[in-house]
Formats: sequence, structure tokens, C-alpha cells
Amino acid sequence: MFKKFKNVISLRTIHIWLITTMIIWSGTVVISSFRLTNTFMRLSDAEKQQTELIQAAHQLMDASDYLTERVQRFAATGDIRFLNEYFTEAFESGRREEAISRMDINEQTKPALEELKAAMASSVSLMDQEYYAMRLVIEAKGYTDYPDVLDAVVLDEGDMQLSADDKIRRATELVLNDTYYDQKDNIRRDMQESLVEIDKMMENIKNDELARLHRELTFVRIVIIIQAISILVMVRLTSILGINPVLKAVDNIKADSPIPEEGANEFKYLAHAYNKMYLKYRSSLENLNYKASHDEITGAYNRAGYELLLSGIDLESTYMLLLDVDDFKSVNDNYGHEVGDKVLIKLVRILNGIFRDDDHICRIGGDEFVVLMVHSAAINRRLIESKIEQINRELENTDDGLPPISISVGIVNGQDAADKEELFEKTDAAMYESKKNGKRTYTFRQ
Repeated sequence: MFKKFKNVISLRTIHIWLITTMIIWSGTVVISSFRLTNTFMRLSDAEKQQTELIQAAHQLMDASDYLTERVQRFAATGDIRFLNEYFTEAFESGRREEAISRMDINEQTKPALEELKAAMASSVSLMDQEYYAMRLVIEAKGYTDYPDVLDAVVLDEGDMQLSADDKIRRATELVLNDTYYDQKDNIRRDMQESLVEIDKMMENIKNDELARLHRELTFVRIVIIIQAISILVMVRLTSILGINPVLKAVDNIKADSPIPEEGANEFKYLAHAYNKMYLKYRSSLENLNYKASHDEITGAYNRAGYELLLSGIDLESTYMLLLDVDDFKSVNDNYGHEVGDKVLIKLVRILNGIFRDDDHICRIGGDEFVVLMVHSAAINRRLIESKIEQINRELENTDDGLPPISISVGIVNGQDAADKEELFEKTDAAMYESKKNGKRTYTFRQ
């Protein structure tokens, strides 16, 4: 797959693909996260709703039990306070009706609601028996201040003939006998059925939401996997079309060879342009007459060679070193020009031994030399300093019978100059600064 695109895709296209892919998949993940959040919220709402519905079912039962307790105490004690509390609960508090209302939410709660309504109906039906018991107590006690609803209760002829104590016993029996508790059991059974329906409903809701959650999580996992694969593909393409060709180009430049014209379209264009310049540069060097480009005495490049070299190198990756022999005039005056020439020959020989084969050594004046350190953009400054110090040490050695000399040097990185003229001017100024600082030294300038 990668070979198929190797010669047709540009880095710009890969960049656009990468950004577009990241936007699409990242947006998909964000949307999925919102959907997951909504699912969790629905599950949480279902838990809350289940709790509320259970409370509603128990609320109806609690209200029914409260009414039972009040009527039983009224029958047992004849205390009118229990009668009033009974009717306050039945007609003012209305907890049973509120429970019905709380459960009437939607179609899903309808089965549970129907069971709760059945419990409500049984509770209301039981109230007739409770009303009758309360009417017996009222008659036995001779109360005249009681709720109007009890006026509609008519006692049987036989019960009317009972004594006050027997009426109390009859009322107590009505709210404590098996028939009464059978009806209470019916209410409780309907309430339990309502709870069962609530559990069924909530189980269905939770199962649906959990299934949806599982689908969303699976989708997110798939999206993340696709996103990771897309990134790996883009990185691989970038490596094949951009990084690898650049690394090969660096190796070829160091080896002073043409750059392979492969990789992304942009790099192929740059490689093609570089190779044209390289071939022109090599052709110019090969066609240059040795005598026309080299100094006759020292064998170093002369001024013409220096100009040609300077026109073809990459200033961005070049260091220029301008060397001047300290007090060279005194050497000529004291030892003669023949010895002076030998001193310069010795200097060039030392320079050739210390600098690389790729570096260019040029004699641009009587005792002025330029060293062009090419392909040296990332070179260590201390390396240059150590080379200069070694040169001066070897120049001071008199074992060859030549007088000791020293050099003063100015150094400038081509990155710090706009063009070759400015590069030389800065290097020349740096060299003269070394002269002012006592000679036999060096100065870096930006």
C-alpha cells in the first residue's frame, strides 16, 4: 500500500489527511461520550424513579395502616381525638391519593399503578366497615360533634338495641376480627403486586439502557482503534515520504554525493534543485584549471578559487575562518622571502592535516588565509578552538629549522550573515579584533 503512494503523495496532502482524520474521529469520540453520558443519566434517573415508586407504594400502605390504627384506638378507648386524626388523614392529608398520583407517570408505570389502585379500592372499601364501627362508638358514647360523613351510616336494628358497652364491644370486634384483617391482607397483597410490577418495569428499563451502554462502548472502542490505525498509517507515510528521504539526503550531502530524488513531491522538487546545483558545482570544480585556482607556492586555493568555492557552497552550513600570520613582515625582513615562503608552505601543510578533506583552504592575500568548513552547521565551537590551538602549537615547533610563528583568527558562522560579502566582512572584523587582543588568538563573531 505504501509503495503505491510513494511517488504520488505530497506532505501537504498527508498533513491535510491527518488533520481531517483527527477532526472526524475526535468529533465522533466526543459525540459518543455525550451519548454515553446520557445513557448513564437515564440509568441514574431510572434508579431514582424506582425509589420514588417504591416509596409511593409503601406510602399508600402506611396511610392504610395509620387509618386502621386510629379506628382501632377509637373503638378501644372511645377517645374522640383518634376519630379526628382518622378523618384528618383520610380527607386532608390524602397520602393514599398522593401515592396514586406519584405512580401515574407514563405507560410503563401503568401495570404497577393498576395494582396500587386495586389496593386503594380495597382500602376505600374497608372504610365502610370502619365507619360502621365508629358510628357504634359514637352512639355508645353519645357524641354529637363528629364528621358529617358518619351521619349517612345507619346501624342495624339489632345493633341499635345493644347497650353502650355491647356497642363498644361490637365496634371493637368489627375492626379486629378475621374478616377485617383479610381485607387488610388484600390491600397488602395488591401493594406487593404493585412492587413486583415496579421491579419488572425497572428491570426492563435497566436491561435496555445497559444494552445501549454496551453498544455505545463497543462503538467507542472501534472508533479509537480506527483512529489509532489512521494515525499509524499517517505516521508511516510521513516517515517514508518525508523523514527517510531527509535522512538519506543528509548522508549523501556528508558524502558529497547527489541526493536521491524520492519521497514526497515537495522533497523531490528540493532534491532535484539541489542536484542541479551540485552537478553545476562539481562541473565547475572539475573544469577549473588547477593553476588558475591554486596558489603556486603553497598549493592552497588562490583568490580565484576562493571566489568560485564561495559561490557554490551552502552558507547556512559553513564556517569561515580568516587566518593572518602574526608579524609575517619581520620574518621576511629577518630571514628573507625564501624562508617566508617556506613558513607559508608549512602553515598550509598543517592546515591540511588538521582540517577535513571536505574543507577548503584558500590563500587570499600575502599572509592571509581563509578556511571554509563546509557541512558544519551543528559543529561544536570547542572543536574549532582546539584546532586553532593545535595549529599555533605546531607553528611554534622549530625542529624543521623554520622560525616560530603564530596566527590570529576570526570565525563566523554562515548562518549569521545575509550573503558572502557580509560573511567575509564579519570574519575580517573578527580577525582584526584578535590582532587587537594581543595576536595568537581567535574571535567568534555573530
